[in-house]
Amino acid sequence: MPRVKRGPHRRASRKKVLELASGYFLTKSKLYRAAQEAVERGLKFAYVGRKLKKREYRSLWIVRINASCRAAGVSYSQFIRGLKAAGFDLNRKVLADIALHDAAGFTSLIQAAKAALEDKATQESGAAPEPATHPEPAAALEPAAVPEPTAVLEPAPAFEPAAAPEAAAALEPAADSEPTAVLEPAPAIEPAADSEPAVAPEPAAVLEPAADPEPAAAPEPTV
Repeated sequence: MPRVKRGPHRRASRKKVLELASGYFLTKSKLYRAAQEAVERGLKFAYVGRKLKKREYRSLWIVRINASCRAAGVSYSQFIRGLKAAGFDLNRKVLADIALHDAAGFTSLIQAAKAALEDKATQESGAAPEPATHPEPAAALEPAAVPEPTAVLEPAPAFEPAAAPEAAAALEPAADSEPTAVLEPAPAIEPAADSEPAVAPEPAAVLEPAADPEPAAAPEPTV
């Protein structure tokens, strides 16, 4: 494989970096290493600055539009809303340029925005439903008259027990009646003298155990 030398490419790269660092302080515009560091740092700030530039210009345009609107007696927000209602599709860069260089044209835009807002307000008021009417509160009920207390009933007089009837005169026994005869107890029955005492029965004879049977003779063996 042949040997490749990068002399021309190296010189072009260094020359490009030094051109970007032109005007930097001291060695940052002379020496390649210092110039490369300064260029890389500057490119980072340039990236952020491109984003901030858009924000700052938009803020400047809004300030110019708002100043011209206030002079005509309308706010910036009402002016932008009126332009959308009237159908004008103009960005803030163009509106700021008209407000700065063409005062008559900007006044006509303000009048168109006001007319569109008035028409929109009348349409919304006619189409808006009527608010529901709240029913009137019912009349407060008067408190019912308190009934008068009824007459207190007096307690009935305590019940007194009837007077006990006079004790009947004790009945006296009749003079002619005779006392009843008192029954005497019957005499006890005495046992008879001739009766003999009963003889107790003799006990039964005791049974003797039976004799054991004799064993049977064994049969003789056959020949």
